[in-house]
Amino acid sequence: MDPQTEIELQAAAFRRLQKHLMEDRTDVQNIDMMNLAGFCRNCLSRWYQEAANERGIEMTKTEARESYYGMTMDDWKANYQTEAPAEKQAQFEVAFKENVTDKP
Repeated sequence: MDPQTEIELQAAAFRRLQKHLMEDRTDVQNIDMMNLAGFCRNCLSRWYQEAANERGIEMTKTEARESYYGMTMDDWKANYQTEAPAEKQAQFEVAFKENVTDKP
C-alpha cells in the first residue's frame, strides 16, 4: 500500500470513530470511556489540536473541541452529558492522572 492511501485510510477510520462517538453513541459518557479505555472524546480533540500545533497551525483547546464535537462543549454537555456518581468521579481522577497528566 502506498503512503498516501495509508494516510487516507487512517483518516477515514478516524472520521468513522468520530461519527460513532458523536452520532451513534452519544449515550456513552466521556467519564466511562476514560475510566475503561484511558481516553475520551476530549482526548481525541486534544490529539487533533496537538497534531495541528505540531504542523504550525495555531489551534486552541476550545477550537479543537468545537471542531471535534461539531458544537461547543456547553452545547454537548447540555444535550448529552449526565451527572456522574462519586465513585465514577473518583475512578476518573485515577484514570486521568494515569493517562493524561503523567504523560511526557
